[in-house]
Formats: sequence, C-alpha cells, structure tokens
Amino acid sequence: MRHPILMSLSLAGVVALTACGDQSGDAQVNRALRDVNVVDETNLNDVMLTVGDPNEAVNYFARASENDPGRIDLMRGLATSLVRAQRPADAIPAWEAVVAHAEATADDSVDLADAQIRNNQWDAAEITLDSVPPTHETYKRYRLEAMIADSNEEWDNADSFYETAAGLTTQPAGVFNNWGFSKLTRGDYAGAERLFGDAIRHDSSLFTAKNNLVLARGAQRNYDLPVIPMSQIERAQLLHTLALSAIKQNDVTIGRGLLREAIDTHPQHFEAAVRSLRALEDNVAN
Repeated sequence: MRHPILMSLSLAGVVALTACGDQSGDAQVNRALRDVNVVDETNLNDVMLTVGDPNEAVNYFARASENDPGRIDLMRGLATSLVRAQRPADAIPAWEAVVAHAEATADDSVDLADAQIRNNQWDAAEITLDSVPPTHETYKRYRLEAMIADSNEEWDNADSFYETAAGLTTQPAGVFNNWGFSKLTRGDYAGAERLFGDAIRHDSSLFTAKNNLVLARGAQRNYDLPVIPMSQIERAQLLHTLALSAIKQNDVTIGRGLLREAIDTHPQHFEAAVRSLRALEDNVAN
C-alpha cells in the first residue's frame, strides 16, 4: 500500500532536482554571457585605445563613462584618448578625476604629469611627480623626471634620469634622442653626437635622431655626413641640414656646396634646398 506514495515522493524529488538543475544552468549561462560581454567590451576598449581614431575614442569613452559612472577603466580610457587626440588641456581634469578615484594607482599620477607637461604646465607636473612614491620606478616616470630636470637646467639630475629611463625599456632610441638633444642645448656637442648615434643604432628609422646627429657634427664644424643607414631622400635632407649649419657658422662656401649637393642628390625637385641656395646667392650678390 505504501509503494504508490513512495513512488510519488520519488517523482516529486526528481522534478524538484530537475527544476534546481534548470535554475543552476540558467545562472551559469547568464554568468557566461556576462563574462563574454566583459571580454568583448575589454577588446573594444583596447581597440579604441590603440588603433581607433582618437576623436572617436574620446566620444566612445565619454558615452561609456556617462552610462557607467565611476568605472575607473572607462575614466582612464577617456583621459588617455584625450591625450591621443592632442587635447592635453581637456586630458588634465580627466586624469585628475582618475587620480582622485579610490582605485587609482601611481601610474595614473604619472599619466597626469605627462598631460601637464604636454600642456606646458611644468611646475604642476613636477609637483605631481613628487607625490609619486620613489619606489615606483618605471620607464615613463623617469623619462618625465628627466624632461623636468632639463627644463630646470638640473643637468646632473637629467643625465641620471635619462640613463635610468634608458635601462628600463627595450626600445631606448627615443630616450637617447631626447638625452642627446639635451646635451645639444647645453653645448656638449660631442656628447650629443654619441647619444644620437646610440639612438640610431637602436632604431635606424628614426630620422629625427639622424638630423640631430648632423646638427651636432655641424656644430663642431664637421661637415661630413656620418656613416649611418639613410635613403637617398634622407641623404639630401641631411645635406641640407648640414649646409644650413655651415652657413650659420659663416662657412658660406662649404654651405653653398652642400646645398648644391643636396639638390643634385634628391630624386625629386628639392624646393627647400633650392630656396636656401637662391637666398644665399642673392645675399652674397647684394
């Protein structure tokens, strides 16, 4: 007589377990979908911060921050995008909001200092970096410290910071180029030449360093092109730079010859060199 009752209880248990299983499965699916959405959003954020148009990225992160206020990753995205869009004045308050966030890191303060330097707020940038713990040793922090030391003409500190920054990156060409330009402005032309050479050895495509190297050599009245990788167009441009350096130091005859060589070397019409040569000859004639 008890068998039907037991059977009913067993069936009820199975139904209950099935229902629990369905609910658990739904929860797992929902969690999985949320995870997928987060991954998709993270990928989109990364795209916007790297290959996306900077102005589109600003609009994207501004909308996202409005829809989800207080999310520090979106706040960082907006601040970073404003810097990429060459809007440092707008980026500063955006980074200040990030720095004031409870989840802010020392890197955020460094990025604020970067935006301040881009907006020519050197004193504010120095104060910001001074607030970063000395134990926070990163390439970007020391690169900015070096730039600030340069602006204050604290040459020993600048050299120390540049050297440290170069040791903290696998791509130090930009650091060596900036360091070399610092030496160039101080009148240490030999030291500048050496550092520009280091920059080119690390990145042979860095034309700015090649041009600076020629300036450093020209300042020493060395008007021979250095033995470095260069295209025909680059060779013509460097000869032009060297010519102007010679003329500036009253080595007019050498400068005229270098201008003519630059014009002959360039595979197309080299308007800038032609104008320089015409102006030089008119000046000499007058």
